[in-house]
Amino acid sequence: MTEHPEDLPLSGITVVSIEQAVAAPFATRQLADLGARVIKVERPGGGDFARRYDTAVHGESSYFVWLNRSKESVTLDLKSDAGREILEQLLAEADVFVQNLAPGAAGRMGLGVQDLAERFPSLIPCSVSGYGTSGPWADRKAYDMLVQCQTGLVSLTGNEHGSARVGVSIADIAAGMYAYSGILAALLKRATTGVAGAVEVSLFEALAEWVSQPAYYTRFGGTQPPRVGTQHATIAPYGAYTAADGKDVLLSVQNEREWAALCERFLHRPELVADERFASTSDRVAHRAELNAILAARFTELSGAEAMELLDRTGIANAGVNDIEDLLAHPVLEERDRWRDVRLPGGVTVPALLPPADLAGVLPRMGAVPAAGEHTAGVLSGLGYGSAAIDRLRAEHVI
Repeated sequence: MTEHPEDLPLSGITVVSIEQAVAAPFATRQLADLGARVIKVERPGGGDFARRYDTAVHGESSYFVWLNRSKESVTLDLKSDAGREILEQLLAEADVFVQNLAPGAAGRMGLGVQDLAERFPSLIPCSVSGYGTSGPWADRKAYDMLVQCQTGLVSLTGNEHGSARVGVSIADIAAGMYAYSGILAALLKRATTGVAGAVEVSLFEALAEWVSQPAYYTRFGGTQPPRVGTQHATIAPYGAYTAADGKDVLLSVQNEREWAALCERFLHRPELVADERFASTSDRVAHRAELNAILAARFTELSGAEAMELLDRTGIANAGVNDIEDLLAHPVLEERDRWRDVRLPGGVTVPALLPPADLAGVLPRMGAVPAAGEHTAGVLSGLGYGSAAIDRLRAEHVI
């Protein structure tokens, strides 16, 4: 954790977020990493429902721990007049407002783009929705798995026996990344032009962008890429093979020079270089089954470690197919000093990965994960509320 948060790039920027689940919290956590003050508005009596997705991390949700470090948690009943008044005071002092409320909820609460622009002209509003705030599906609920299905991603993932979801919340992550970069661009625009522009991101459109390559392939190639498990749908050889000791090793051949090296130095089959079945990437894809049989036979002669060492010497990109325990112990993360301790509610600390974008001279903030409402009294005091007023709001279940 940096000892001087005021030196971080987004120091002095205040973000108010009515957020839940993954997409919006991922965007705001990245803003907090770079020094923004993020005030997370949660429901009294439980807070963000992602707090209860699981209890894997010392009683805390693995999702919540990942997404909410370095934030201030304020509980507010936004259905009450007093809660809405406090929200208005927070927005009056904020630079950015982020929300991923249910379809139509922001508008009904007077938190739509036009309403906010009239009351807070310098505020940058960011909405994260399922299918956009306009259009035929604007009122439709959307969760990560549903969006994976709607964008066709699930039809690309899996193997010949069936489709599969991606093992992480990829639609949420995509939307969170675009919300984060969109907010940064809007802050830059405001700084250079004085105009505070709104940012809108939908899970569906974010993930649709990410499946653009198979979309192009399908539109112009006539068929969509097949599901091929750990193989690559349009490049061969590019996939995982099982070594004699049961270790799966993935290799990737990207050009004809690498193909020749693989044949001569790994397979010890130099005659395959001139084999018409494997003359080009397209030919190798067309004859994938025959090629895979050749590679699979060779892998049965080697352990996983031996195969990877020989592939390294041959100049062929390769990797063992790791599980998550392997990732946690990965030497790259350890030797590059990528882990930092982050405090959880209750005081216990857990290791967390530094943000992947290293900025020269910048140590990102790796602050604590807040308990629900942990900062309510402090934030209200900063707005001018005295202890008696805060106690009254608590007694009335506004906070």
